[in-house]
Amino acid sequence: MPDHVPDQRPNDVPAHAGATDTDDQSTGRERLLSALVRPSRGQVIVAVLLAALGFAAVTQVRFTEVDNTYGSLREQDLINVLNGLAGTSQRTEAQIARLQRARDDLLSKTGSREAALAQAQEQADQLAILAGLVPVTGPGIRLTVTEETGTVDVQSMVDTFQELRTAGAEAIQVNGQVRVVVSTAVEDAPGGLLIGGQLVTSPYVIDVIGEPQTLTSSGVEFPDGPRQLFEDDGASVTVDKLASLDIESVVKPTEPEYAVPDPSQ
Repeated sequence: MPDHVPDQRPNDVPAHAGATDTDDQSTGRERLLSALVRPSRGQVIVAVLLAALGFAAVTQVRFTEVDNTYGSLREQDLINVLNGLAGTSQRTEAQIARLQRARDDLLSKTGSREAALAQAQEQADQLAILAGLVPVTGPGIRLTVTEETGTVDVQSMVDTFQELRTAGAEAIQVNGQVRVVVSTAVEDAPGGLLIGGQLVTSPYVIDVIGEPQTLTSSGVEFPDGPRQLFEDDGASVTVDKLASLDIESVVKPTEPEYAVPDPSQ
């Protein structure tokens, strides 16, 4: 009788081991396919949570990448910006209310003609003030710029006028002798500046009529504003808020050389 020959499979692996691995892989694929086609309630909840987490992560990244313009400002700078915005909002609301009253008056049958005449006169007065044709009085600020270690640059003065107008300045005067309007030119001159064709020297006293707090915070004191410009030029700056301020200087009107009114108007 022949001797028993032992099974030569290496490491005594059972003959059915390979089939078991194949069956396990097949079973795993079937479970995965079944989960995709018919997910259980738990799997749906997990998927929703993961989606929400991904959305939150993307939103956070985008928010972090947004440039925060005011992030580096000091507390006082932020207060000045808020005060300026509040002043601008108040002026806008007052203008809206004034226009609404004018509209209501014009729509009224009994006083439409009187309202139209009054509105025309009011507009004429406002234009005369903006053009610098009449003396004016009202609350405002006095900005005094004194040269100490350097001289005031032309661009610093021009930028200051522009910022004051943006902050709501209704009338501007320099050294009590020059009325500053939109067409006023500023040039370098020996010993000072030539403003509107007139020589003015340090200290430059700039009288401005408008809402004092708004003119100060939004027209002078904000970061990189007129105060900083003048100090970089080597000048000192003081700001006084005044309850009443008189501006006496006026601009001499010029006669148009070529333009004439249309006779049909």
